[in-house]
Amino acid sequence: MPRELTMASRLINDDEPCYVVAELGANHGGSVETAQALIRAAAKAGASAVKFAKRHNETLYASSVLDQSYEHDWSFGPTYGAHRAALELDAEAYRVCQLTAAANQIALFATAFDERSADFLVDLNVPAIKIHSGGVTDLALLRYVGALRSPVILSTGAGTLNDIEIAVDALGTCPHAILHCTASYPLKPDEANLRMIGTLRKLFPKTVIGWSSHHTGIALSLVAYALGARIIEQHFTLDRASKGTDHS
Repeated sequence: MPRELTMASRLINDDEPCYVVAELGANHGGSVETAQALIRAAAKAGASAVKFAKRHNETLYASSVLDQSYEHDWSFGPTYGAHRAALELDAEAYRVCQLTAAANQIALFATAFDERSADFLVDLNVPAIKIHSGGVTDLALLRYVGALRSPVILSTGAGTLNDIEIAVDALGTCPHAILHCTASYPLKPDEANLRMIGTLRKLFPKTVIGWSSHHTGIALSLVAYALGARIIEQHFTLDRASKGTDHS
């Protein structure tokens, strides 16, 4: 069995061009228009896909967390719950973004932070579901998403090799890729540990291996590709001075 994955009719393997994911996250600030502008910018830059982040806040956070005061320069609401709610796009907004992505010939998918978000994304027929690094030990979520049979992209920041092996087992037989990741924001070059890409390729010889970058430049992503990463996820924005935690 070759090392390959298909996403939105695009074959990803060692012989195909790198699959570049433009990590949009919440850099839209809750604005559909900004999200559309980001999609168009990613497509113009040559990215293969844009990736959003989907949370069901009442599932993820205790009410005591949602009710906490959250007033500072990066906040989109007076409480953490209001802040998080302001950054969530609903199904209608996602459909608008999907149409924009299709018109610009770029794929669109998202991270599911919980089971309800995974269902939300499956209903939208996205070509893949991302599991963020914090989910690498969330076996309930991994089993749930694996059973949906959608392609899964798993980030591994802060996970041990044993954590990663258990996570992959929890996904079952669903098609998937593994992204090496260092859970540091922003990432310093000496923290990148890019040789892990080769280690993962040896441990998972039938799996596409990639790199999720939190570095502020692109140099490490080029090195990651040279070391065997065939999916590169890179954060991007229209303006590094925009309001929010990821833009800079």
